[in-house]
Amino acid sequence: MTIDKMLLAGMLASSIFAFGPYALAASDAPVAAVQAAPQPPETAAHWRSREGLYYKRTWGVEIIGVKPVSSGLMLSFKYRVLDPDKAKLLNDRKTRAFLRDESTGTVLSVPAMENVGELRTGAAPETGRIYFMIFGNPGKLVKSGSRVSVVAGALHVDNLIVD
Repeated sequence: MTIDKMLLAGMLASSIFAFGPYALAASDAPVAAVQAAPQPPETAAHWRSREGLYYKRTWGVEIIGVKPVSSGLMLSFKYRVLDPDKAKLLNDRKTRAFLRDESTGTVLSVPAMENVGELRTGAAPETGRIYFMIFGNPGKLVKSGSRVSVVAGALHVDNLIVD
């Protein structure tokens, strides 16, 4: 054995003693890193990127999301119309609309004001315009991060995450 090989063998042996029980085998390192990495919480943006294409194709709308408004006492559901013919159902005030909290089963409706009527858009849909529905949230029952479903007639937008 040459001097270089003996020095290399000595360095390797000393590193084993120095790190002993804390050393990981080469095959263990990637597994430990994968198991230790926490999964990021799903956000509303993740939902839109994963589920949005279905609503664009089937219902002609891009779901923008659900956000608390009026200090959390109401929730605003917004959507952009891509195909007015497919999206007619959403703007039809005869169609009953409601929001359901997935964890508690709480059902919130669209409030109706005396002089204004229901707090939702009733005009004929136009391509590219953003429309809304407002749902009452008495007692702030539904909070940011909650999973909700919005139902308007046959349209069911499930597992939306409140921004």
